[in-house]
Amino acid sequence: MSLPQRVAITGASGLIGSALVGHLKAEGHTVQRLVRRKPVAPDEVTWDPIAGSIDLAPLEGVDAVIHLAGANVGDKRWTRKYKAQILNSRLYGTTTIANAVEKLKPSVFISSSAIGWYGETGNRAVTENDRAGDDFLASVCKEWEAAADLASSVRTVKIRTGLVLDPTGGALGRMLPLFKFGLGGRLGSGKQWWSWITLHDQIKAISFLLESKVSGAVNLTAPNPVTNSEFTAALARALKRPALFPAPAIALKVALGGFSTEVLGSKRVLPEKLVESGFKFDFPHLAPALVELVK
Repeated sequence: MSLPQRVAITGASGLIGSALVGHLKAEGHTVQRLVRRKPVAPDEVTWDPIAGSIDLAPLEGVDAVIHLAGANVGDKRWTRKYKAQILNSRLYGTTTIANAVEKLKPSVFISSSAIGWYGETGNRAVTENDRAGDDFLASVCKEWEAAADLASSVRTVKIRTGLVLDPTGGALGRMLPLFKFGLGGRLGSGKQWWSWITLHDQIKAISFLLESKVSGAVNLTAPNPVTNSEFTAALARALKRPALFPAPAIALKVALGGFSTEVLGSKRVLPEKLVESGFKFDFPHLAPALVELVK
């Protein structure tokens, strides 16, 4: 974003959201955070995603809206109740934001999605042109993106995010303690593909999409996905530790329930649209990215 702009963000307290808020402010932009409670700071605006309400007055004239909010898919076991929460938090929240965007008419609306859209891909590489999968998260992503499309009069970008790497949270944050003590290893067969991106490049890509002319679905993954075996070996090397303790698939299924399908499943996703639009990754390869992240 070249000129200072005003950006409204949901999910501003999450791993991606908090980093994005800091980045945008450092670049000289004004950020308004949508919160599900009474505002306690000048930059906060109230919204209720389930009730479908937003305090629109403070958002009049906003230049961009970024929607990142939604229940974390890996936080809890996938009971029937939590699966409903995963879907509803995205469906209701995105519908509420998209309807508000139609009234506010910002220049761009960026709405979260995930590479879960593609379902199980095995060894097959997929791009934004590939169809959706047929598992639970793929069905969630289809409804999620359809809700974002309600903002039909505004340039809408649906960011299909992969495994976001940062030592402060997410999957890498959870794996680091085990690997630092030499207790890490591949998960399941290790042959499944993991499509990853550093938090640094995630934020850089969102900033790029704010000022570009790109619209529609965009994969936010590094251009060089790796297998789980390659990932865990690279992490062990970066930490100068062995990776001798593989986690059997059956143990992961018992421990993680439905979410184990995401850990053991294979998604080989390429960022074709992002690369073709001229975006340059600072960390296109995993090994140097991990070395930097675990310093």
